[in-house]
Amino acid sequence: MRTIARVSPLLLVLLAVDGHSQPGPVAASGAAPIDLVGEWRAKLQFTSGAFAPVKDLEFMYVFNQGGTMTESSNYDASPPVPPAYGIWRKVSAREFEAKYEFYVTKAPATFDDITKGGGWAPAGRGVFVERITIGEDGKTFTSKIKYDQFDTAGKPAEGGGEATGQGVKMTF
Repeated sequence: MRTIARVSPLLLVLLAVDGHSQPGPVAASGAAPIDLVGEWRAKLQFTSGAFAPVKDLEFMYVFNQGGTMTESSNYDASPPVPPAYGIWRKVSAREFEAKYEFYVTKAPATFDDITKGGGWAPAGRGVFVERITIGEDGKTFTSKIKYDQFDTAGKPAEGGGEATGQGVKMTF
């Protein structure tokens, strides 16, 4: 019984020291490290290409731990296209790069095509490469985007362009 009594205080001290180990790196302000992981909402403006006339384009992103991501826009239904899926990586302390792709569709030639079971047929894919710089607050970002479009054979197609974006991290 005396052995247990002597070991217990020593064990408590070791557990207390281990439980209060040094914290990981933090931003200069003492806040959490700046990270892209999470949900973001951004407004984009293309300066060239097929999307340049669109003045109210918004993207919503989810950047997952491990480097995968999903993007959806307020124009996913016009024409109907699925969300974009991709990858991301850290380039420097506040800079990240994302590459994501989505399928492009083409409108049916006639309404009869829809009623006969046809619809929005595949027309290729779009590829975005986005360079994201997170603000010092860790809650905002600016970005530059290059967009390339490819036909169903994988050859470059018309419609690519460049854009800038401004995003905000989603929180409660």
